[in-house]
Amino acid sequence: MRFSLIWSEVANGLRRNFSMVVSVILVTFISLTFVGTAILLQMQIGQMKNYWYDKAQVAVYLCTDVSAGENCLDGAASASEIDAVKEALSGATLAPFIDKFYFEDHDQAFANFQDQFKGNPVAEYVTADQLNETFWVNLKDPSQSAVLVEALSAQKGVESVTDQRSYLDQIFSILNSASYTAIGVAGLMLIAAVLLIATTIRLSAFSRRRELGIMRLVGASNRFIQTPFILEGVFAALVGSVMAGAAIVGIVHFFVQGYLAVNIPLTSFVGISDALIVVPILIVVGSLLAAISANFAITRYLKI
Repeated sequence: MRFSLIWSEVANGLRRNFSMVVSVILVTFISLTFVGTAILLQMQIGQMKNYWYDKAQVAVYLCTDVSAGENCLDGAASASEIDAVKEALSGATLAPFIDKFYFEDHDQAFANFQDQFKGNPVAEYVTADQLNETFWVNLKDPSQSAVLVEALSAQKGVESVTDQRSYLDQIFSILNSASYTAIGVAGLMLIAAVLLIATTIRLSAFSRRRELGIMRLVGASNRFIQTPFILEGVFAALVGSVMAGAAIVGIVHFFVQGYLAVNIPLTSFVGISDALIVVPILIVVGSLLAAISANFAITRYLKI
C-alpha cells in the first residue's frame, strides 16, 4: 500500500511539472551524449594507436640535388652512399632491431606521389628527381626508432631519418583535444542538468507544500516524504540517459561503422560492442547525479 502511494505521488509530480521534466530529459540526453562521445573517442584513439603504431615505419630519406644539410653537400646521394646505408641496415648493429626494409627509388616515389596527389595541381610541378629516394624500415619494436635515427642521421647521403609515429602523435593529439572539448561541454551540460533537477524538485515540493505539511503532521517519516521527489529526478534522468545511450549506439552503427569503416577500410574503428560498454556507464552516471541532486534539493527545502 505504501509502495503504491509513493508511485502515485511520483506520477502526480511528473504530471504537474511536465515541461520541467522534459527539460531535464533533454539536458541530460545532450550532456550524456557528449560524455559518451568523449569515451568513444578515447576508445578510438586507443584502437588506432594499437593498429597504426605496429605498422609505423621509419623513413630514411636520401639526399636529392635540392637537399640542404651537412650530409648533402655533394648533392644527390651516390650509388656508393646508398649501398653504405643498405649495409648499415643489414649490419650486425641495426639488424637485430629491424623486421624488414625496402628501397624506393625516384620512379617509385614519383608514381606513389602522383597516385596520392591525383587531381591536385601540385602534381603537375613535381618531377621524379625532386623526390627523395627512401629506405622504408619496419622495426620489430617501433618504440626503438631512436636507435635507427641516431645511427643513420649522420650518414653521408642521408637527408633525414623520420619516425612516422611523430605524424601519428599529431593526429592523436588533435583527437585528444576533441575528446577533452567534448568532456568540457559535457561537464557544463551536466552542471546545468543537476541545477535543473534541483529546481524541478523544489518546484514540485512547493506545489505540494500543503500535502507535505499534512504528511509531517500525521507522522510520516522523512524518507517516505523524500522518496517520491528523488524518484522523479531519477526517472527524468534515466529517460535522458537511455536516450543518450541509444544515440551513442546509433552514431557507432550508422556513422562510424556504416560510413567511416566503409570509406576508410585501412583503419580499425570502434564497434557496437564498444558502444554497449558505454551505455550502462551513461545510465549509472545520469541516475546517480539525479539521485544526489534531488536528495540535496528536497533535504534543503524541507530543512531536514
